[in-house]
Amino acid sequence: MTLRNLVLLFCMLCSQFVLAQDTIVNKLQEVIVSDIYLKKYSSSQNLIILSDSIINQNKPSLTSLLNYNSTIYFKENGLGMVSSPSFRGTTAQQTAVIWNGININSQLNGQTDFNTISTRNFDNIVVRAGGGSPIYGSSAIGGSIHLNNDLVFNNDILNELQLDYGSFNTLGIHFNSKISTNNIVAQVGFSRNSSSNDYDYVGVFDWEGNQRKNLNGEYNNNNWTANFAYKINSNNKLKFYSQTSSVFRNFSLIYESDTKTKYVDESSRNLLEFDGKYNRFTVNIKNAFTYENYQYYGNILNDNFSSGKVESLISKVDFGYKISKSIHLNTVLDYNHSKGFGTSIDNKIREIGSGSLLLTRKLDNWQTELVIRKETTSAYQSPILFSLGNAYRFNSFYELKLNISKNFRIPTYNDLYYSGGGGFGNPNLKPESSYQAEIGNVFSYKKITFSQTAYFIKIEDFISWKPATNGNWSPVNLKKINTYGLESILNWKYNFYKHYFNINATYAYTISKDLETNKQLYYVPFHKMTGSFGYGFAKAYVNYQFVYNGFVYTLLDNNPKQIVKAYKISNIGIDYNILKSLKVGFQIANILNQKYQSVEGRFMPGRNFNILTNFKF
Repeated sequence: MTLRNLVLLFCMLCSQFVLAQDTIVNKLQEVIVSDIYLKKYSSSQNLIILSDSIINQNKPSLTSLLNYNSTIYFKENGLGMVSSPSFRGTTAQQTAVIWNGININSQLNGQTDFNTISTRNFDNIVVRAGGGSPIYGSSAIGGSIHLNNDLVFNNDILNELQLDYGSFNTLGIHFNSKISTNNIVAQVGFSRNSSSNDYDYVGVFDWEGNQRKNLNGEYNNNNWTANFAYKINSNNKLKFYSQTSSVFRNFSLIYESDTKTKYVDESSRNLLEFDGKYNRFTVNIKNAFTYENYQYYGNILNDNFSSGKVESLISKVDFGYKISKSIHLNTVLDYNHSKGFGTSIDNKIREIGSGSLLLTRKLDNWQTELVIRKETTSAYQSPILFSLGNAYRFNSFYELKLNISKNFRIPTYNDLYYSGGGGFGNPNLKPESSYQAEIGNVFSYKKITFSQTAYFIKIEDFISWKPATNGNWSPVNLKKINTYGLESILNWKYNFYKHYFNINATYAYTISKDLETNKQLYYVPFHKMTGSFGYGFAKAYVNYQFVYNGFVYTLLDNNPKQIVKAYKISNIGIDYNILKSLKVGFQIANILNQKYQSVEGRFMPGRNFNILTNFKF
């Protein structure tokens, strides 16, 4: 049924191809980017682009990088433990993570644990605020995080090795090797981070007055990458991306008497892509295989565990047509075949097909983007999604951005098929849907850029697990949520002679209310602010950064006595280039030794340090 509907949708969308006349000359692009929609269809929304230099100034976890460089709030169950984002007041399941153009949120629970992703494996990471489901599919309601590997044909060989050692016996090794010629690019990498993670809780003592510390918090995170590009000729390219990760974590205890548990998380992503250009036409074909598997040990003293596993095959075909110099049209067909099985899921297969129409028009200082998407599947009824954006630059100083969209989140395997442990899935669930609008103002003057965006999101059919009359839990479409707020981003760069300065800052004011109770959602702060200042001279570079998170409620009733207090954390670091190819660095995190937590009862470490050596050859 899904395949038949997809073929019908393909025929309807292909009828949009008309007006093939004069020849267009396509110039070879030296940089190969897999996520071709990120820039082409994001002009009406804000992007925060974190380059490799910014990535290397932060700890290797995606949580740490985004916590100090974006408006996203994170709930972190202790250092290195489970980490869940809240983007524009939405939930972790409503934030999409995109790997080289492929949505990699878990098919089991609908989200990504940001502490399982090492940032050292990517050339840049982009934060895209606002709705993105019409392009990237499920979960891109609050925003999306894009993990990108860029491959460059530049006749070069570069090897990079970085070694880290820090507090709590924290060890890191990161290796990348890139080789490129005029028509071949090959890149391989390995990253490992491990820690005893036995830090003291600042200012927290037991009833006997003894210093409490983080118990059972050991972890190690291993990642392997391999990327390849081959230029068949000036108009045809073949690309391959692969990433495998294996994460082993003991889960930190709240109390010493708690049972010790552990979690093993393994994943693999493989993407084969073909790019072709033929006069006015372009073709992009992607075939991907993704795999996720977890094992949870309720007691590390025995070998009993629960598990879940999903294997997915993804195929995507994009036909592009250049109607004129200013108008581009893309028709995209997408098919996803997933098989899930495990302790609480009984060999369920899910097929999803979709068709999308993307149109962009750029005329002088005015760019318009239109995206329409429809999914078809036997598992649930999916709405028609759309996005309409406009960006108009009045002059070199001011640009106005407008965007409206409808987005969604599909029910997960657990939502639909879970059975056991006092809960049962609901095969009649509808996807969560949202309508949203935003208006952005961007001001640019010399080396300064300042943007301010106001937004409103209305979420319907929110999926929530509730107890039934028989005592078992089951998900239902229940809540309606309104989220609105204001985001501000400031960037400034300046250099003269051998001096270099840069300032980056973000601020988010967020209201996210459950319309049934008219209360702020728990673990959504009203205020979040980040800032960083960098100064470089000759061979040395000093960086200071801070994050401020306002208080959050921990209960649905907004009980003022049940909150996690506001906190501000500062870090400082210095790098020095001993040689052109050799750099050493020293970083101090939480320099004021603040007591803080982002989840109630899950304390984060006090002052701690990290030293690094980076060698390029």
